[in-house]
Amino acid sequence: MKSQLGLDVHNLELRRAGSAESSAQNFASKLEPLLEKLAHAQSRLLHTADSVRADQWQTRPHRGGWSAAELVAHLIMVERAVLGSADRVMQDAPRQFSLLKRFHLPLALVEARIIRRKTPIPLDPELVREKETMLAELREVRERTLAFMDETRGRDLSKYRWRHKFLGTLNIYEWLQMVASHEIRHEKQMREIASAYRKP
Repeated sequence: MKSQLGLDVHNLELRRAGSAESSAQNFASKLEPLLEKLAHAQSRLLHTADSVRADQWQTRPHRGGWSAAELVAHLIMVERAVLGSADRVMQDAPRQFSLLKRFHLPLALVEARIIRRKTPIPLDPELVREKETMLAELREVRERTLAFMDETRGRDLSKYRWRHKFLGTLNIYEWLQMVASHEIRHEKQMREIASAYRKP
């Protein structure tokens, strides 16, 4: 069928549909490595958390620092905050950022634990509970993250960004990568905590 301008409308519609499908596949392909990294990070964390006895869960190591329970509470709070922010920024048209403002430090710094930083999110003591309850809640938060990723699979999440206090401005794909890297970072800390509990 041709339009009044002589254009083949059917072929145009097919091309448009094909382009939309190709874009959706492109966005989905960005999620696959993120899904793998999120699964890997949480699997490591839960495996390490298993080595902490339930009766030691809320006890801080003698050398100081967080207990295993406080560490998991922190992970729950950070992932919830990222997911909440992603939901909010996607309610409006994407904000435009200059190339300079899109610059950020490498996300590998999050995993490395070379630079120790105090969290800007105060720990909620209400989240500190029994071991199995907290680990179930950590899994539940991740399920919500995965549901968000599935629901937005056909959208370009790189358009939506906001600032991380230390790293710089990240888009949603990068924020999701940060969640995984953050969990890997604190899995290392959980190992230190578990080791401290085993020492006399």
